[in-house]
Amino acid sequence: MELRADAARNRAAIVEAARTVFAEHGLDAPLDDIARLAGTGNATLYRRFATRGDLIEAVFAERMVEELDAVEAALANPDPWDGFASYVTAVGAMQTRDRGMADLVTMDVARAPEIEAVRARAFKGLVKLVARARTAGVLRDDFTTQDVVLLLMANAGLVERTHDISEQASARLLHVLLDGLRASAATDGPVAPGAPGTEEAMRRNSEHRLGASIRKTKGTKGTKEPVCPQTSPASNAKTSTRSASEKDH
Repeated sequence: MELRADAARNRAAIVEAARTVFAEHGLDAPLDDIARLAGTGNATLYRRFATRGDLIEAVFAERMVEELDAVEAALANPDPWDGFASYVTAVGAMQTRDRGMADLVTMDVARAPEIEAVRARAFKGLVKLVARARTAGVLRDDFTTQDVVLLLMANAGLVERTHDISEQASARLLHVLLDGLRASAATDGPVAPGAPGTEEAMRRNSEHRLGASIRKTKGTKGTKEPVCPQTSPASNAKTSTRSASEKDH
């Protein structure tokens, strides 16, 4: 249904204000601050967006394309290591510029279908990117997609806590981590958390923001779908690169 002109203006003002507030304060920012910046009342905000998750989806559905672009650019790079490193650097910079994005890339977005559709495509490309770098012998052989999530969670925490030096601090952290991810630097050590544990952490990150932590498989009551499938060397050839969203659509 098409909105009246004044309602459309209010909606656009709320989305723009949310983009600014989320970027500065993260996805937990008070909605009152967003309404105030938009020049609307709280009642108007809630009429347009019944939940925080609805507002997050409106703000970030297009922004998440940046992550997809980073994956596609990395895959287009003929050098497996440079491609992988460029993805990590690009997404880390996204997190530094926007604390909302810093939060979002570490969350399960199953209840935000527009964002999830983009995330599914980006994740499929990421699996290929990791596999290519491992096959080329430049990325440590025990690296998994769970490690990508851990890396982005670490960077998100750094961005939140380093304030005015976040850009420099993040660049330093990612540089040091990338050096440690080279195959030539690998040593035996703890394995990454399993896929179920990583998925649960991502769900808990999103539960109070998007309003749900469990997604149901069609026709199967209460079944959880994977959002971060394992890509270990032993299972890489057999593991489907399709995400939960691709299975549903």
